Amino acid sequence: MTLSASMHKVLAASAEAAARAADLGPMPVWNLNDLYPAMDSPEYAADMQKALAECKAFADAYRGKLEIMAAAPDASAQLGEAVRRYEALDDLLGRIISYAGLLYSADTSDPARMKFYGDAQEKITDATSDLLFFTLELNRIDDALLEKAASTQPLAHWKPWLEDIRREKPYQLDDRIEQLFHEKSVSGRNAWNRLFDETLAALRFPMGDKRLSLTEVQNFMQDPNEAVRKEAAESVATILGENLRTFALITNTLAKDKEISDRWRGFEDIADSRHLSNRVEREVVDAMVSAVTAAHERTSHRYYKLKAKWFGKEQLDHWDRNAPLPTAANREYRWDEARDIVLNAYGDFAPKMSSIARRFFDEGWIDAPTRPGKRSGAFAHPTVPSSHPYVLVNYMGKPRDVMTLAHELGHGVHQVLAAPNGALMAPTPLTLAETASVFGEMLTFRALLRSSGPDQRRTLLAQKVEDMLNTVVRQIAFYSFERKLHTERRKGELTAEQISEVWMSVQADSLGPAIRLGPGYETYWSYIPHFIHSPFYVYAYAFGDCLVNSLYGVYEKSADGFVEKYFAMLAAGGAKHHSELLAPFGLDARDPSFWQIGLNMIAGMIEELEGMEAV
Repeated sequence: MTLSASMHKVLAASAEAAARAADLGPMPVWNLNDLYPAMDSPEYAADMQKALAECKAFADAYRGKLEIMAAAPDASAQLGEAVRRYEALDDLLGRIISYAGLLYSADTSDPARMKFYGDAQEKITDATSDLLFFTLELNRIDDALLEKAASTQPLAHWKPWLEDIRREKPYQLDDRIEQLFHEKSVSGRNAWNRLFDETLAALRFPMGDKRLSLTEVQNFMQDPNEAVRKEAAESVATILGENLRTFALITNTLAKDKEISDRWRGFEDIADSRHLSNRVEREVVDAMVSAVTAAHERTSHRYYKLKAKWFGKEQLDHWDRNAPLPTAANREYRWDEARDIVLNAYGDFAPKMSSIARRFFDEGWIDAPTRPGKRSGAFAHPTVPSSHPYVLVNYMGKPRDVMTLAHELGHGVHQVLAAPNGALMAPTPLTLAETASVFGEMLTFRALLRSSGPDQRRTLLAQKVEDMLNTVVRQIAFYSFERKLHTERRKGELTAEQISEVWMSVQADSLGPAIRLGPGYETYWSYIPHFIHSPFYVYAYAFGDCLVNSLYGVYEKSADGFVEKYFAMLAAGGAKHHSELLAPFGLDARDPSFWQIGLNMIAGMIEELEGMEAV
């Protein structure tokens, strides 16, 4: 693409501003020594050897014997010891693969790390083939016998986990088929996931005389200068377009892989396997999707019409959707400022929350700076209960980066609190996994809002509305896209153009007439990792946002006792259903009015913005 002289000047000025803003202060790179000292360390090699041997020993000790153990007078003790050993193995295996995965995420372009991660995946997959029998055989035990054994200690400790795996019983297959599915995942789904990650990490997007990573070029899409935003958007579209055939092949293959698995297991709906793993009923998700979709006009359509008016336009181009307001200060937050903002907001809510989050900064649990090869986006990895979580962000100093830090630290706090449940019951279903993260964002946002003047208040409100629209409306649109994509894939392979058409139809409906989706935007589906790594994951964001809005409303109305109940909810991990966890707050996700609380909060913020002076 040929740039005009004026465009070169714009990009040069933007690059100069970016260079000034890049002085964000020292940022931490995580220290993985709490897992293992190095890839070639004796500790890692010893644990890998121990894990492989223990998997075989476990199978020798228990395969084909669980039903007999369940009928014994001391069934609780025998089965309890088996589950204890299984959980310890799960923790050990999780430690190994977490270390390999975190190393790889820190630099997906390093051949040594790529090989190390691939080898670890292959060895762990082979080893855990010996463990597949365990949950399958537990589910073949007579209901009455298992219930009796789980009514007393020690097995009673794991009763929530046993109830969870019991829900999988209708969909489990013959042991040999389960083993085949498991072993072929290395050369199947896992391999395609890795191809996606490595392809995306290797892409470079031209901006002026620079070639940037996806994270870096996306940062320019929030630049105050429209010409820079447009250039960044077109760069993304161009490079993604050049690689669209690869992304389409990955998407088609994984969608077919899921269809085969779902068909063999007997799932009725294309998203039922996700609902099962989330421990949420299909009708609850359907009610949420219907509520969000019906609210488009009073949320996303209404806001983007207002934003277009602020920009003096009838329509905004897609590169303007997340643009800063015309008169917004181009504020950059140094890393130490962001840290203090989040920790103070957490501390105002509960000192305990701040003290847990502070450990991430003090003990090397965060990887913050952007760099070539580093995985884009952000995440909080729980690793295993015997260790601690790690947080990855790509910090660029923007207000949204501060909110992302608050979000991921919320995950981290949740994971620390849930860890005492053990490896089998600490993991939280995705629908509840976003609770602490979105709540942490809300605390940080409210803290910033309280200390703001009118102009900054408008800027913060607009940014928060956009974040909530991205979390609720956009994620439900992503879910609708996936539903259409997987439905059409059952009829045959889809071309990249067909996938793009599905994408555009859903995006247009959700964003409304005030957003012009110009040429190039049709490629944007291809870089979203959730579609690849966790099909139908995305609705969990909307679930979490609406849930947190409801929780925050309860907190504002009656703060007494809220903190204790909130920490009890987080500490439960995956040991309780969402209905049990919400009941102490007087909330019920099965009630249609539940979803309106979160949507009304978005609409209320838009109404406040409409009442302010024109920008």
